[in-house]
Amino acid sequence: MKLLDDLQQQLEQLDAQQLLRRRRIVATPCAPQMTVDGHALLSFCSNDYLGLAAHPVLAEALAEGARRHGAGSGASHLINGHTSAHHLAEERFAQWLAPHIPQAGALLFSTGYMANMGLLTALGGPGVDLFSEELNHASLIDGARLSRSRVQVFAHKRSDALADLLAQSEAAVKIVVTDSVFSMDGDLAPLPQLLQLCERHGAWLVVDDAHGFGVLGERGHGVLSHFGLHSPHLIYVGTLGKACGLSGAFVAAHETVIDWLVQRARQYVYTTASSPALAHALQASLDLVEGAEGQARRAQLQSLGVQLQREMQAMLALPARRSSGWRMMPSDTAIHPLLIGSNEEVLRLSAGLQQQGLWVPAIRPPTVPQGTGRLRITLSAAHSAQQVSQLCDALAVVDAGQEKREA
Repeated sequence: MKLLDDLQQQLEQLDAQQLLRRRRIVATPCAPQMTVDGHALLSFCSNDYLGLAAHPVLAEALAEGARRHGAGSGASHLINGHTSAHHLAEERFAQWLAPHIPQAGALLFSTGYMANMGLLTALGGPGVDLFSEELNHASLIDGARLSRSRVQVFAHKRSDALADLLAQSEAAVKIVVTDSVFSMDGDLAPLPQLLQLCERHGAWLVVDDAHGFGVLGERGHGVLSHFGLHSPHLIYVGTLGKACGLSGAFVAAHETVIDWLVQRARQYVYTTASSPALAHALQASLDLVEGAEGQARRAQLQSLGVQLQREMQAMLALPARRSSGWRMMPSDTAIHPLLIGSNEEVLRLSAGLQQQGLWVPAIRPPTVPQGTGRLRITLSAAHSAQQVSQLCDALAVVDAGQEKREA
């Protein structure tokens, strides 16, 4: 059959270009120590930033939620799937964002991808100019494309480039869309400058805080708290499958925006509501994030990040490493990319680390631009300082082994 033949040929081309993706089978809960494809590995690749994914309090809250509300919701939110657990979670998110967004409301989505798609397709359309950050997540890119808006991309962290585009726009509705923490680089968007531009030009600022919610800001309330932002121009997306240790997402915005999403966000209207057990467990997760334990875990995460940057920079500064071309990208977040370059070399390094019992993913195009393959090192508060040092030592060993083979 021609379709199968064409697909097989394209798969073989991806394999030849070192771009074929493969899944791993994990047999243990998400934690630093995991069993992957039958092998015990020390993982530096999850987004479980606070180490809550396997927390016993959340496991018990999930079980309690299932006992109280059942495992499934049975229908969409607009039929009979919107339970009291969903309602209470939305109210709490609205309270968290109230200091930053006047008359804030919140709406739960089953995934972050659905939240971004639903938000942008509901707000966009003909006559809307949408300005998208160059390194935005795929869900924001796809949402922008499907919104039927005129989409313009501005260069990474270049608020001056955005200023020029906004000044040239004659659209009645303007929407600026950006990640808060860029998932493959680990850096922060210049949100104060972006918000000033939006207020000056009457534009909305959509902030996807997938990698900041629970980690940044006072009590983990996110990037708006981190920067101390407050404006009616803000629309906020928070993801619950990373620092919160569960799954799902929410949008927080002025109540009128939320009411409109209930009517027109197809990814919300036409899908079964997420498990009420998950919505119930969110309360326990948010208690942990906000409380003393969450504060201690954020402090641990920050300490590990400083340690990793220090030890990696010291390793890369050694005479034997200076010619490697590796570059540790600076980061104050939980994401610490080691820029390598070629697909072949980054795959070799990832495989070499696995042989030493470490799991660090190789990130290649199209996720990142051509020639910028990297190891995406992500830290969790559940990691120890000794484990971070183990990673740095292992990278030095892998590189030394390659140099020996080439010699």
